[in-house]
Amino acid sequence: QVQLVESGGGWVQTGGSLRLSCAASGRSFSRNTMAWFRQTPGNQRELVATISSSGDTNYFIDSVKGRFGISRDNAKNTLYLQMNGLKPEDTAVYFCVAETAAARYWGQGTQVTVSS
Repeated sequence: QVQLVESGGGWVQTGGSLRLSCAASGRSFSRNTMAWFRQTPGNQRELVATISSSGDTNYFIDSVKGRFGISRDNAKNTLYLQMNGLKPEDTAVYFCVAETAAARYWGQGTQVTVSS
């Protein structure tokens, strides 16, 4: 069982920055691929970025490349999403996800709102 708690969301103007954090419980954090998804009302959840268990491999969707960074601190069981150059279209609820061999675990989400 993995529990995930996101924080760091909020309101920011276009061009601003936010850093999301995801605190994970359990001893398996360092073995799991982690990811950030986002969702806007009426739409499916969209993968934003992933990071390998060691942190040396990551993936970003095209719309956030060059603006977002993903990192993890396995000693602190924490995942991060650094978001720079935010745009109104980045407005969404952002979810932290843990990919384990048995299941995919989701956090409760944190709202990010970017005003124009």
